Amino acid sequence: MTNWANQLLRGVVLAAALGAPAAGTAAGISGDYLAARQANYSGDYKAAAKYYGQAILLDPGNGDLMERGVLANLSLGDFDRAIALADQLSDGGFSSQIGYMAQMAGLAASENYSAILKQVDANKGVGVLIDGLVQAWSELGQGDLSAALVKFDEVATIDGMGPFAAYHKALALASVGDFEGAETIFAAGTAGGMQMTRRGTVARAEILSQLDRNADAVAMIDESFGPDPDPGLSTLRADLAAGTRLPFSHISGARDGLAEVFYTLAGALSNEMNDDFTLLYTRVAVYLRPDHVDALLLGAELLEKLEQNDLAVAAYKQVPRDNPAYYAAELGRANALRASGKVDAAVEVLEQLAETHGDLPLVQSTLGDLLRQQEHFEDAITAYTRALDTFDEPNVTQWFLYYARAISHERLDHWDESEADFRAALELNPEQPQVLNYLGYSLVEKQQKLDEALNMIERAVAARPDAGYIVDSLGWVLYRLGRYQEAVGHMEHAAELMAVDPVVNDHLGDVYWAVGRKLEAQFQWKRALSFADWEDASEEADTDRIRQKIAVGLDQVLREEGSPPLEVAQDSAVPSD
Repeated sequence: MTNWANQLLRGVVLAAALGAPAAGTAAGISGDYLAARQANYSGDYKAAAKYYGQAILLDPGNGDLMERGVLANLSLGDFDRAIALADQLSDGGFSSQIGYMAQMAGLAASENYSAILKQVDANKGVGVLIDGLVQAWSELGQGDLSAALVKFDEVATIDGMGPFAAYHKALALASVGDFEGAETIFAAGTAGGMQMTRRGTVARAEILSQLDRNADAVAMIDESFGPDPDPGLSTLRADLAAGTRLPFSHISGARDGLAEVFYTLAGALSNEMNDDFTLLYTRVAVYLRPDHVDALLLGAELLEKLEQNDLAVAAYKQVPRDNPAYYAAELGRANALRASGKVDAAVEVLEQLAETHGDLPLVQSTLGDLLRQQEHFEDAITAYTRALDTFDEPNVTQWFLYYARAISHERLDHWDESEADFRAALELNPEQPQVLNYLGYSLVEKQQKLDEALNMIERAVAARPDAGYIVDSLGWVLYRLGRYQEAVGHMEHAAELMAVDPVVNDHLGDVYWAVGRKLEAQFQWKRALSFADWEDASEEADTDRIRQKIAVGLDQVLREEGSPPLEVAQDSAVPSD
């Protein structure tokens, strides 16, 4: 979806959720109000909170402004301001689901569970997906386990809520030491996909460990995540395998349970609900439980999707250095820094991470990718080599490391090393179309092993028939082989798939020239030249050479370069002018 369409959709959702602007808004606040709404539509929460705050000072009784201010501040993570505005809304007699969410968060943070129950009973809840689970955990917070279990069972009868209710019921039982009851729920599978998530797996592993069933916990982790889990799970598995009895740290009380409610729903709805509102759930989860790293990471990822990269960077930085997920947070922070144009800072983050977590191939390869994108090819090669060195034995996932290192070598004219890496990648993944195409194309450009190059590119096209750059390679190798007539159709198809790519249009021009279609060749070269300065155009387009071909033709350019003239293969005929 285009950016303008995303903004329009966001505006529609906000308008539906918050209502139209209040009629008769004072003229003196119109500037702040309009600036705030524009900031809302573009997802700039910081600016929205600022301008709504200024507008509210000029019109403190305006419920619409206060409601939008609550939303902006919740999105920003400023709960003190959001709760204060929500209280103003309530005191003014306004009904607002967003306001109720802020008030509920404040009550949960102060562990005022009786007030939460009164709020929901008064129809001032957050919605059907949240309220029942919140009531159940609040009952537990008041010390009434029986009432909590009854409420969990009631929630389970709501369409689509069964797995959520069962999952939270199991966590609630475990939080009070009833590990047998919790495992009975997990064993029955009534928690559905919730117990198959990473977080659900960790919770169940701790429960099994409390039941002296470490071997079962290890088997569950292996079945769910295979032989190479992430560092956090690897540490957990090692402790279990060593016989350590793990404490149940997943939920320590009702406040943690309430945080888990908001996180659980955020995770489940992250691909279905508008990202702006999913973000609110993660913000509440982190507010109630600042050490909820999974909620921090999900919120940061949502901020990246919403192009709020500075806020994403701040969110990622909240993950403690000693947390097993620190490396993931730092990778995310580097990506957000790069997206915001702070490439040097992103490189610095990854270089520091490589010092502390250099045994993780992903860390080294991510550093290598960023260095390669910045054309620091020597340093990229070093990073990719370190990544490869972390493997004790060949692994199919290494193909990309060899491929990326091969590209870096090729850009430095280290062809022997480059070809060796391309072929190493193909040994691990023989039909990988990117590798087949890049190696085949490179061989064509070097006029080496053209028959083998053609075979590679044909296999790449068979795997990716709609990839314009691969189809272009097939047309180009046929051109290099002097099979001009065969090249035409492939080059035309490539130009259809990549209509504004200067290299593809330049190639098509050469092919047209070779078959005697010289006016069309001139047209394609001019098209190529017109696209060469586009922001995302290929840097491989040789604009000086294209201009010279337009001026004197391809034959003369080849003579000036000392290159052999066009030579038709025996099975290819070139029509005359």
